[in-house]
Amino acid sequence: MGTHSVRTAVTLGIAGLLTAGLGTASAAPAPTAAPPAQQQPGQPVLVDCFWKAKARPDAFILACGDGNSRLSSLRWSQWDDRAAVAKGTSLVNDCRPYCAAGRFRSYPVVVRLEKPEPWKKNPQVRHYTQISLYFPDGRPSGYGHQVSYSLWN
Repeated sequence: MGTHSVRTAVTLGIAGLLTAGLGTASAAPAPTAAPPAQQQPGQPVLVDCFWKAKARPDAFILACGDGNSRLSSLRWSQWDDRAAVAKGTSLVNDCRPYCAAGRFRSYPVVVRLEKPEPWKKNPQVRHYTQISLYFPDGRPSGYGHQVSYSLWN
């Protein structure tokens, strides 16, 4: 068998496999979106940096661009249609002498989520639009005892 015939046979074989694979995938029913973990119908969610809606997450990144500020070990005592409250740890990079060489420092924190509104990506889902952090014992340099931020939509 010549080189041209082998190449043609391989190309046709690959094309057949791709066609069979695409046919199977297109015939399969479309997956349905699973509701966020532990979300009760009608209760707001927290939208993360990857545009995923979550209820009662155990961690949350505040600085999506570089990850230099995040929350961990979150334990939620309230999660309802008005507000959510958790205790956990705030991990903040001190960026000394610069962020890539900085060290993450941890601080106890109380987190409060408020102001649920319809999510622009999915208006049937409400999401919290404001987060407040309370530092009861120590806080990152430049932070007050309480800081509040608007959350992305």
